[in-house]
Amino acid sequence: MPAPSPPRLPALSLAGLALAAMVCLPLLAVLLAAAVPAGAVWAHIAATTLPEMLGNSAMLAALVAAMAGSAGALTAWLVTACRFPGHRLLEVALLLPLAMPAYVSAYAYTWLLDAAGPVQSAIRAATGLTWREMAWFPEIRSLNGAALVLAMVLYPYVYLLCRNAFLGQSTCLVEVSRTLGHSLGQTFLRVALPLARPALAAGLGLALMEVLADFGTVQHFGVRTLTTGIYETWFGLEDRGAASQLAAALLGCVAMLLLLERLARGGRRFHPTTTRHAPFRPVELKGLAGVGAMLACLAPVLLGFALPAATLLHLMLEAGDPLSLRGLIPFATNSLLLSGLTALLGVALASVLAWGARLHGGAAPRWALRVAGFGYALPGSVIAVGTLMPFGLFDNALDGWMRAQLGLSVGLLLSGSVAALVFAYLVRFMAVALGSLESGLARLKPSMRDAARSLGASGGRAIWRVEVPLARGAMLSAAILVFVDTMKELPATLIIRPFNFDTLAVRVYTLASDERLAEASTGALLIVLVGLLPLWVLTRAMRRAEP
Repeated sequence: MPAPSPPRLPALSLAGLALAAMVCLPLLAVLLAAAVPAGAVWAHIAATTLPEMLGNSAMLAALVAAMAGSAGALTAWLVTACRFPGHRLLEVALLLPLAMPAYVSAYAYTWLLDAAGPVQSAIRAATGLTWREMAWFPEIRSLNGAALVLAMVLYPYVYLLCRNAFLGQSTCLVEVSRTLGHSLGQTFLRVALPLARPALAAGLGLALMEVLADFGTVQHFGVRTLTTGIYETWFGLEDRGAASQLAAALLGCVAMLLLLERLARGGRRFHPTTTRHAPFRPVELKGLAGVGAMLACLAPVLLGFALPAATLLHLMLEAGDPLSLRGLIPFATNSLLLSGLTALLGVALASVLAWGARLHGGAAPRWALRVAGFGYALPGSVIAVGTLMPFGLFDNALDGWMRAQLGLSVGLLLSGSVAALVFAYLVRFMAVALGSLESGLARLKPSMRDAARSLGASGGRAIWRVEVPLARGAMLSAAILVFVDTMKELPATLIIRPFNFDTLAVRVYTLASDERLAEASTGALLIVLVGLLPLWVLTRAMRRAEP
């Protein structure tokens, strides 16, 4: 009797594995390039600037973790556990910094707080102090300044996750803590925050990965990190091998960050002992306590969104981009083209992965989902380096074959093309689309698809006619989030973009690099306005999820 043949993987599972391999391609390219023996450029970098870049990256991450963690967790507790003037407005306004790219906020703060800016000028005019006598004023173009700017635009990651964790906690725990004589602040520190530790760690992990991936902020403030080192080595020193080894070092920092988060959590689990408990009952704060809570929640909104946005608006009305709106159309068109194409492809590919894991259980679809989402942990500069290397090898091999066989040169077809740029975006933001789609599909009961099958519909037709319409909201949310993240992406765009193909982000970066901050304000505000789209999605989701 012949042995039974092994089960074949369904087509969707095979497609999911192919997509996971696609996401791994830049990572493998960087690791293989880093394994090549170091050259003179890398030896020089390792002996001179590498310790500074590693130290700055570590210090920046530590400062942002302290500030963003404190601001996010405290504001989440206040809007969840307390009622004070303006709390309904502030629980939504605390999300606004998500619409502000960190490098855009950096440009606004530089103009506002620099030595020649309006704040220091006003102080000198009011006090009669000279430039030298103003040496006590904090320098915004510093590591501390970069940490403040990054923390104030990244704390919403912690705020969102901690708020959801606090809402899910039993009010009995808070009431027991209060009856034991603990104040509301002590209850937060001793009961609520330890129970929300996984959410805090996850929010900080997301924020710190953004810190390690940041290029525009640290470059503008003159803080040398691994990300700026990759860009300078690739374009300044023109050594792709050394740039790949720096990218591998940055990748090692990201892996260490993920490992530390997992070790800190250990095998512990944080969950209520029962799901049968009363919903969270907020405490009314009156008088000075209410005012203090309102100011504590208002401060990060002002620092992370209102102040930079008002500064950009003032600069735009005062000077603005020298190009007319018609002159900005090519930059806006390129941004919209890349963002729209990435959003459509991202949702389509994420749908293949999500429905493949939903329909066909097993290890392969689950691993494909995990691996495909790993690209979000990779900085844009690492993905850019890892994308150009295999694409360049393919172009050179194809060009050599065409020369040998047909005597024709096809040049570089993929390297530095729109296709390579969209590929890098997909690797970077696939996790964003997957997260939204998975949460949407989790709310769909399999019985609805089974009912369609019982009425004679095939598996594919049941998905198309029943589940896809029901998951349309999740797919739209995924498309919006990917669209906005692509609009803001800077490092990968700078490294991969085709010649003379600039986006709004590149336009803003170019003007700001030339210290033409007022002229960069128009494009920066356009990016911020587009960034408000996901806030509408998040606000609706928050309102629906409230008990």
